[in-house]
Amino acid sequence: MAEQDKKDLPEELPAPLLQFPCEFPMKVVGQRTDDFAQQIVAIIEKHAPDFNPSEVEMKVSGKGNYLSLGFLVNATSQDMLDDLYRSLTAHPLVKFVL
Repeated sequence: MAEQDKKDLPEELPAPLLQFPCEFPMKVVGQRTDDFAQQIVAIIEKHAPDFNPSEVEMKVSGKGNYLSLGFLVNATSQDMLDDLYRSLTAHPLVKFVL
């Protein structure tokens, strides 16, 4: 195929990385306070009403200063995941979200 012919073809979009709905794993790490986990669960529940807080895995850091929360959310769209991520990272006690 000639180079000019290739330029005239519509550009193919890459396949989406995720197919929705899907179970999406996340981890939130933040300052260990008495109500950190409850605050994070409340944020998750606003974006994922079917979220089950009893499935959250919690781990305390070696020195006890930080708490990590691992969980799955039922992601219904990329927008839902983006909104959840923005809400979590905006929390003042959150250090990072994976």
